[in-house]
Amino acid sequence: MRILFVCTGNTCRSPMAEGMLRKLARDRGLEVQVRSAGVAAMKGSSISRHAEAVLRDRGVTDAFESTPLHAELTDWADLILTLTQGHKRQVIHTFPGTADKIFTLKEYVEDDATILANLEEFRRLATDRELARALGSPWTAEQQRRLEELHRRLPAYDISDPFGGSRADYDRAAAEIGAALEKLIAKLKRGEGH
Repeated sequence: MRILFVCTGNTCRSPMAEGMLRKLARDRGLEVQVRSAGVAAMKGSSISRHAEAVLRDRGVTDAFESTPLHAELTDWADLILTLTQGHKRQVIHTFPGTADKIFTLKEYVEDDATILANLEEFRRLATDRELARALGSPWTAEQQRRLEELHRRLPAYDISDPFGGSRADYDRAAAEIGAALEKLIAKLKRGEGH
C-alpha cells in the first residue's frame, strides 16, 4: 500500500502525518510506503521547527523536505489522504484521475455507520447535482434542501492548521492526526485499505 498525505505547504501537517504513520506502521509490522506533498509547496523547504519537535518527541527522526504535489506522485499513490476538504477539492481539480482514491484523512477513517450512510447519500446527491448541471437537467428545490441538510449533519473533516502557531497548536494538530492514524492502522490491518 502506497499512501500520500497532502496539505498546503508540506511543512507542517502532511510531514507530521507521514512521519507518524511510517513509525506506527513499522512498530505494528504493517507494510506501507508513505510520502507527503503540498498543493502550494516550494521544493526543498524544511519542515517547521515545531513540527520537527513534535515528531522528535514521538520518536520520529526522519529527514523531511517539502515536495510540491505533481502527477508522478498522484500516480504512485494507491491512496491519497488530504488534511482538509479544501486540499481534496484542489487535488481533484488539478488531477481529476485521483477522484476514486482521494479522501480527507478523517473522512477515510470514519467508522460511525450513521455518518457513513449520510456521507454516501451526500456524495450520491452531489454527483447527481453536478450531472444535472452538466446535462442541463432539472434539479429540484427538494433535492437541494436534502443535500444541504446532509451537509449540515456531516462532521468537519479538516485537521486544524498549526502554521505560524505555537508549539501547543502543533501538539493539538499532531493529536488529531495521531487519533486518525490509529484508526487508519486498524483499517489497514483489517484489510479494508483501498
